Amino acid sequence: MFRLSTRLLQHLQPYIFPPACPICQKNLNIDQPTPTPYGCCADCLQGIHIAPTNTCFHCGVSMPESLAPGPCGHCLTQPPPQKHTRNLFVYRDAVRTALLAWKLQGQSTGLHWLLQSSSPTLQQIFSPHDLLIPVPMPLYRMRRSGLHHSADLCQRIAQVTSSQVCHTLLRRTGNHTRQSALKGKQRLSNLRKAFTLTDDYQIQLANCNVQGKIWVVDDILTTGATLRHACKVMKKIQHPIFAFALARTPSNT
Repeated sequence: MFRLSTRLLQHLQPYIFPPACPICQKNLNIDQPTPTPYGCCADCLQGIHIAPTNTCFHCGVSMPESLAPGPCGHCLTQPPPQKHTRNLFVYRDAVRTALLAWKLQGQSTGLHWLLQSSSPTLQQIFSPHDLLIPVPMPLYRMRRSGLHHSADLCQRIAQVTSSQVCHTLLRRTGNHTRQSALKGKQRLSNLRKAFTLTDDYQIQLANCNVQGKIWVVDDILTTGATLRHACKVMKKIQHPIFAFALARTPSNT
């Protein structure tokens, strides 16, 4: 029986099973060098927009360079519960495609690529001494999607940064309208009583033995209402709270 050598099989593999862009899933041109070490196509690479650095330190809203890091006017009059807010990407184009594929279809290759490609930045933001708290999802949405998106994001970040994750410290209460179905002012009040700490939160914190920062983590930030209400509840633990969202919508960047 004719047997192909291992070297020949390795040479033919890209032609038999051509690599695909992790974001748009289109086949890559294997006869040309890929534009990134992770194999993202050139079109998607151009569609990845990094969040601006000229932002309000507290809420993360974009500001003129001369005024950054703020605080912005809103934070001066109504300081947010979180001490600092960080975002990595602008929620548009390739980033939006990757996150929607993950959230709606359970396809995480694009999300994985985004996190791996930004691992140096993530390691600057988070330390192994930090604790990540995912923003809890309503139970009915988690059952429908089969995935707790913020918790999954926290676990993936922890794999890159070696940070701790606690899924049970912060809880969701009641049934509230989905934020994406509401307008700006409605979002600000919709989740006012949507979060609470577990009864044994002090025991859980003691078990975590946090030596670094405590981060409340969400996937997408639009008005900031979800993170604001979650961080407000977290302030009860008498520890500075930090907020992180992987991407922020363009209208607020």
